[in-house]
Amino acid sequence: MGKIIAKHVVKRKPHHLYYVDAHGNVCEAKMSRGGRKKKKKR
Repeated sequence: MGKIIAKHVVKRKPHHLYYVDAHGNVCEAKMSRGGRKKKKKR
């Protein structure tokens, strides 16, 4: 499990995923589901 080393360093955008790559850079990727809510099952 990872450690939190700094908070509030990156301004986050809605519907985006943030991660640290192999070089130690913070990367941003658009979430594949686009942030839509799932339909309710009946």
